[in-house]
Amino acid sequence: MNRKGILTVVSGPSGAGKGTICKELLKNNENIKLSVSATTRAPREGEKEGVNYYYKTHEEFKKMIEEGDLFEYAERYGNFYGTPKAAIMENLEKGQDVLLEIEMIGALNVKKMCPDSVLIFVLPPSLEELKRRLVGRGTETEEQIEKRFSMAYEEIQTLKEYDYFIINEDVETAAKDIESIIAAEKNKTERYKEAILKEFEEEYKKC
Repeated sequence: MNRKGILTVVSGPSGAGKGTICKELLKNNENIKLSVSATTRAPREGEKEGVNYYYKTHEEFKKMIEEGDLFEYAERYGNFYGTPKAAIMENLEKGQDVLLEIEMIGALNVKKMCPDSVLIFVLPPSLEELKRRLVGRGTETEEQIEKRFSMAYEEIQTLKEYDYFIINEDVETAAKDIESIIAAEKNKTERYKEAILKEFEEEYKKC
């Protein structure tokens, strides 16, 4: 039986640690491929085409939107960012698991276009800990921190739209939780019941 790959979408508010968890997950799982986004911003020093991003002109990106080549996209600070469909679908058909780390609106759009995708929401242990992490970065003003904190609380309200949640108290444990979710999804009856029954039916006829 040929099993398709699992598209796992990870989201969470700023400070929840989703990026760090995804890095830990990828480090320990060579069978999971990180989805590469497309962007209209210029490459930064050290970045590579197809590794960090697919770099597009505004005209190329607009064409991708018009032709439905993106799962989702958004504009930030004058540049567009989006998730190309083709590479993801090709990997899934090959049986390759794909990891996608995006914000909530994008994640919900992916779910609409790819119902088999698995949405995982990363929560902080508490709001108090979340605020401590935001302050601990030391990169923003008090006003910016308060804005991020307020936005994080609003983003947490989208939790009900997700399939699973994990609480990031420890990065290694959180990454293993995602591993367990993916493993469970690979053995979910709903995904493969028709293929399994057909395979056993054909084998039964030969016995």
